[in-house]
Amino acid sequence: MQRRWILALLLVAACGAACAGRGLGRQYEYEEEVYLDTDGSATVIVNASLPALAMLRGLAVPVDPGVRVDRREVRRLYESPVTQVTRVSRPWRRQGRRFIQIRIDVADIRRLGEAAPFAWTQYRFDTEEGLAVFRQTVGAPPDSPAPFPGWDGDELVAFRLHLPSRIVYHNAPSKRVERGNILAWEQPLRERLAGAPVAIEVRMEPASILYRTLVLFGLASTFGLTVLAAIVWWVWRKGLDTRTRKA
Repeated sequence: MQRRWILALLLVAACGAACAGRGLGRQYEYEEEVYLDTDGSATVIVNASLPALAMLRGLAVPVDPGVRVDRREVRRLYESPVTQVTRVSRPWRRQGRRFIQIRIDVADIRRLGEAAPFAWTQYRFDTEEGLAVFRQTVGAPPDSPAPFPGWDGDELVAFRLHLPSRIVYHNAPSKRVERGNILAWEQPLRERLAGAPVAIEVRMEPASILYRTLVLFGLASTFGLTVLAAIVWWVWRKGLDTRTRKA
C-alpha cells in the first residue's frame, strides 16, 4: 500500500511538471520543436514566454503578468494559409513570466516561413544523392529588440528536430543524437536577440524508421509462417507415409 502511494505521488508530480511545461530537463525561454515526416509535412510545437514571443517574434501578446491572455488571439496570430493551429495551452508561470505552448500542423515544411511567426526562418527539404536533406536557417528577430527587464541574457533558446528516419549526417553542436532521433541547436538569449544566425543541416534515409520496422516485421512474419507451413506439411507427409506402409 505504501509503495502504491509513493508511485501515485511520483506520477502526480511528473504530470504536474509536464502540464506546467517544465519537464525534467533544460528550461528554455523560447523553443521550437519540429516533428518532421518523410513527406515534408510536420508538426511544430512552440514553447515560449510571452515576452519572448513579443521581443523575438514581434507578436502582439501581453507581457504584463497582470493582463489576461486571450488564447483565441494567440491562435489567430499563428493561423495562416500554410499552417493550422491545433492547440494553444493555458499559460503557466516561471520566474515571474508567463509561458505558453502552441501546436501547429504544416503540410509542407518548406512553406512554414510564409507564416509570420516563422518568417525569420528559411526551410528546405530536398532529395540529394538518395538521401532526404533538411536545412533550416534562422535569421535575426525583427527590429533588433531590446532585452526584456526580467532577462539576464543567459536564458536559452532552442531549435529541436524530431526526425523520422536514420540520420546519416547532422551538424548539431553537441554532436549527439538524443533518444528517439532528436537533434538540438541552442543559443543564449543574448545571441538570439543580437541576430546570431542558426544554420541547421541534416541528412537522413528517405524511408521512415516505422516503415522499415513494419517491412522487417512483415518479412519476419512471412518467414515464420513459411517455416510453420513447412513443418505442418512435413508432419502431415510423414504421417501419410506411415499410414501407407501400415496399409
